[in-house]
Amino acid sequence: MKPTTVIFIGPQGSGKGTQIEQLYKVIAAKDPARRVVDIQTGRRFRALAAKHETFAERKINATLDTGVLQPDFLTHILWGQAMLDQLDPKSHLLIDGFPRTVPQAEVLENALEFFDRDEVHVVNLDTPEEVVRQRMYERARADDTKESIEERLRWYREDTLPVLDYYRVRPDTHVHDLDGTDTIDGVHQQIIQALALA
Repeated sequence: MKPTTVIFIGPQGSGKGTQIEQLYKVIAAKDPARRVVDIQTGRRFRALAAKHETFAERKINATLDTGVLQPDFLTHILWGQAMLDQLDPKSHLLIDGFPRTVPQAEVLENALEFFDRDEVHVVNLDTPEEVVRQRMYERARADDTKESIEERLRWYREDTLPVLDYYRVRPDTHVHDLDGTDTIDGVHQQIIQALALA
């Protein structure tokens, strides 16, 4: 099995984190000799916000509940540091939480080139807004307020959907449009088939 790079794209509440965890297990079992690097910027931002020690951590904590996008430089630092610490050209790479804008995708391109990664798979969990809105209300996370949910859906529409168009024309890139309304196991099976891991 050759090193695989998978970028998960979908609105918050589409199940990206859950699906990355399941895919991680499959790849780790199928190819135990290689490391699987799993980078989820949302989880990293929440971990920073929980510390409350520095100005940056307190500011992230104050803005996390509003649903606004964190500054690009912070996002780049978080995933960039994770790559520097863990990634090499032989590892598998699973990404969630970035790129959320086309400029972020362009910066990620530098990193993919640096780590000798040409081929990219994009898993697009296509999930209607009414479905993810309901899921976010039901999971009852502290940052899932009515205002933050609507703000995140707005920036997903305006800023993140163009990222899919960016990847649809990128060479050596496979965009897999999957039904995000399926069950957790159903979506997992779609991903396994799309990535030819069955």
